[in-house]
Amino acid sequence: MFAPRLLLPFFALLMVSMGRAQPPAQPPAQSPVQTPVQLPAPPNPAQFTMKAIRMYKFGAASELKYEGVPRPVPGDDDILIRVHAAGVNPVDDKIRAGALGPMVKPPYIPGFDASGVVEKVGKNITKFKPGDAVFTYINLQRGGAYAEYLIAKEGEVALKPAKLSFTEAAAVPLAALTAWQALIDTAKLEAGQTVLIHGGSGGVGSFAVQIAKARGAKVIATASAENQQTLVDLGADVAIDYRAQKFEDIARDVDVVLDPIGGDTQERSWSVLKKGGILVSIVQPPEQAKASKAEAKGVVILVRPNADELAQIGGLIDDGKIRPVVSKVLPLARAAEAHELIATRHTRGKIVLEVIAESPAAP
Repeated sequence: MFAPRLLLPFFALLMVSMGRAQPPAQPPAQSPVQTPVQLPAPPNPAQFTMKAIRMYKFGAASELKYEGVPRPVPGDDDILIRVHAAGVNPVDDKIRAGALGPMVKPPYIPGFDASGVVEKVGKNITKFKPGDAVFTYINLQRGGAYAEYLIAKEGEVALKPAKLSFTEAAAVPLAALTAWQALIDTAKLEAGQTVLIHGGSGGVGSFAVQIAKARGAKVIATASAENQQTLVDLGADVAIDYRAQKFEDIARDVDVVLDPIGGDTQERSWSVLKKGGILVSIVQPPEQAKASKAEAKGVVILVRPNADELAQIGGLIDDGKIRPVVSKVLPLARAAEAHELIATRHTRGKIVLEVIAESPAAP
C-alpha cells in the first residue's frame, strides 16, 4: 500500500493534465517607463495687456484712470489697430459725466476717433491688411480709442491721408464726419448757397468751414475775437465776433445753419434762414413749431461711422482742400487734463492724445 504523502505528487500531475489545475501565473513583462512630453501651452491672448484710460463710474475727469487692461482680441469681422493717437471730443466729456445716460456702461474705455497701424485682421476682412496706416471713427457705444490697441469694424476704417501725421489724422474722423453728414448728407449743401456756421473755429466748425468752401458755398462763420484769424485762414468769407456783433445783424437769407451750440444761439438763428432753408443741430433738437413759423426745416443729427465718407474726406485732405486744426497734444496718461480743457467749450480745433509720441509732450 502506498503512503498518502507519496500519492500527492501523482494527483497534482493528474489534475494538471485534466485542466483542473493551472500552473502558477508568471508576472507580465515590465515595459520601460516613458516620461510624457510636456508641450508649452499656447499663449492666451487674454493674458496680453496694454495701457489704456478706463472709467469705472460716471463723474468728473478724475474718474479717468490710466492703467493696464487686457488687450482686445479681434473676431472674424474685426480689425485690431495699434493706436498711435486718439482725438478728444466734447461728446467724450458728456459720456464720462453720464449726460448721455445708458448709452455706455462702465467699466468703459472712452474715445471714438483714432489713427494707427493695422496689427491683425479677422478672416472676413478684405479691404485692410497688417501694416496699413489707418484712421477711424468707432461706434459711440463701443468706444475704446484711449488705449494702445482698439477693435474697429471694416465699415469704420479708412486709409490715413498720406499728408498727415498720425497725430493730425487722429483729429479728423469724428469732427469731420459730423460736419460732412450735417452739411452734405442732411442739408444737401450746393455750390452758390450760403451757410452760417456757428463755432467755426471749433472741432466740428473748423471742418465745416472747409467742407462748405470745397463745395463752392459762401461761408459766414462765428468765433471769439481771438479766433477771427483762424476763420479767415480756414476760408470763411465773413467772420463774425459773436461777443461784439450780433450774427443776425449780418447774416441774411441763409440757406443752411449749422448749430453746434444750441440754446439762445439756435433760437436766434431762425431769423436768418430764408424760406425753405434748414437748420441742422448736432446738440439740441430744434423746436418744430419754430421751424414751421420760419417756413424752414429743423433737424438734429448724431454722427455715425462711415468708411466711404471718411475716405472721401481723406482725399480732400491729400488734395490740400481740408486740414485739421490741432490746438494741443497731450500724452495718453493726461486724458483727464484733456477732458478738463474740452469741457470749457472754447478750444480751437482739436485736442489729441498721443499714444506713440511723434512730437515733444505738451508742457
